[in-house]
Amino acid sequence: MGTCKLCGRTQPEISSELSLCADCIKQKPEDALTLADKIHRNSRRKFCLPELPPRSPGGVACRICLNSCAIAEGETGYCGLRKNIAGKLEPAPTLGKLSFYHDPLPTNCVADWVCPGGTGSGYPKYAYKRGPEYGYKNLAIFFHTCSFNCLFCQNWHFKEELHRGRLIAPEDMEFLLDETTSCICFFGGDPSSQMPFAIAFSRFALEKRKGRILRICFETNGSMNESLLDEAFNLVLESGGCMKFDLKAWDDNLHRVLTGQTNKTTLRNFARLAEKIEARPEPPPLVASTLLVPGYVAEEEVENIARFIASLNPNIPYALLAFYPQFYFYDLPTTKKETALRCKEAALKAGLKNVRLGNIHLLK
Repeated sequence: MGTCKLCGRTQPEISSELSLCADCIKQKPEDALTLADKIHRNSRRKFCLPELPPRSPGGVACRICLNSCAIAEGETGYCGLRKNIAGKLEPAPTLGKLSFYHDPLPTNCVADWVCPGGTGSGYPKYAYKRGPEYGYKNLAIFFHTCSFNCLFCQNWHFKEELHRGRLIAPEDMEFLLDETTSCICFFGGDPSSQMPFAIAFSRFALEKRKGRILRICFETNGSMNESLLDEAFNLVLESGGCMKFDLKAWDDNLHRVLTGQTNKTTLRNFARLAEKIEARPEPPPLVASTLLVPGYVAEEEVENIARFIASLNPNIPYALLAFYPQFYFYDLPTTKKETALRCKEAALKAGLKNVRLGNIHLLK
C-alpha cells in the first residue's frame, strides 16, 4: 500500500518505496523522473554500485551496453564490474562474474512452450526428442551484473553476489558440458553487460561439443551493443536456441522510472533481430516477454508492446509473466488472474498469434 507523492492517491498497487502511481508517471514525467532518480541512486548505493553511468572526460570507453560508460582511472562502470586500472579496463571482457547450475529439462524457461527443450520443436536437427527433452538438462549461467536497475527485479540478489567469488574464464567451465547438456541459457542479472564472455563461452562450448545438439539461448533486457547482439544472435540461429527479450514497458517515462533506463535501445535491438528470424523460423529464434507489475504494467502497456511486436512479425511468441513482490516493490500484490487474462486478450487483439501466460501458479 502506497501513496502517490504527486496526486495524493493511496492504493494497494502503488509501491510505498517509489510512491508514484502510473498515471502521474505518464502525465507528470519530469516530476516523476526526479523523484525516481533519488530512489534509484539510493538503491545502488546500498550495493556499492555507481549511482549513474560514469561520463568522465578522458575516461576509457566501455561500449558493451547502452550505458557507454567513460571510466576514469580508479572508477568503476555502471555494471559494477569493470574498473579503470592504469588506463585499462579490468577484468578482461572474456572473464565472467557469474554462477551456474544444471536444470533438468523441461524447465521453467520463458520460452518453454515453444523451445526445443520444452516441446521438441526443430527435431531432429535442434532437439533430441520429438517432445520435451526428459533426461537432458539446461546449463543455466546467471550473471552477477546488469545494465538496468529495475525496482521490481525478481532476481535482485545478484547485486549481493557481484562482490563475492572469483572471475571465470570460458575454459574453466568445460566440465559442465556433459553429454546430457542440450542447451545453455545466459540470464541474470543480465547478459547485456557481459556479452563478450557469453559469446566466447558459447563458441568454446559449441567447438567442444561439435557434432552434438547444444542450443545457445539468452534471456535479456536487450540493451547490448549492436555488434555484440548480432554475434550472439548468429550463435542462436546456428544452434537452434532462442533470444528472449524482456520488454518491460512501452511508455519510455514509465520504463525509465521503473528501470532507471530508456527502452529505446531495447526496442531498436528487438526490431533489428525481428528482420532476421525468417532465416530460421522453426524453432522460433526470437521470443518476447513482459512482467505484469501490478499498478504499473497492465493492459495499456501490453497492448502497445504487442502492437509493436505484431508490426514486426505477428508470429513472434509473447509471454506474459505473473509478478511476485520483490526488491523495492516488496509490498505490491501478485498479479491478479483477471488482469493477466485481460492482458492476454489485449495482446491477441493487437495482432499477435502466440501469447501465453507464465508463472500461472502466482495468479490469484
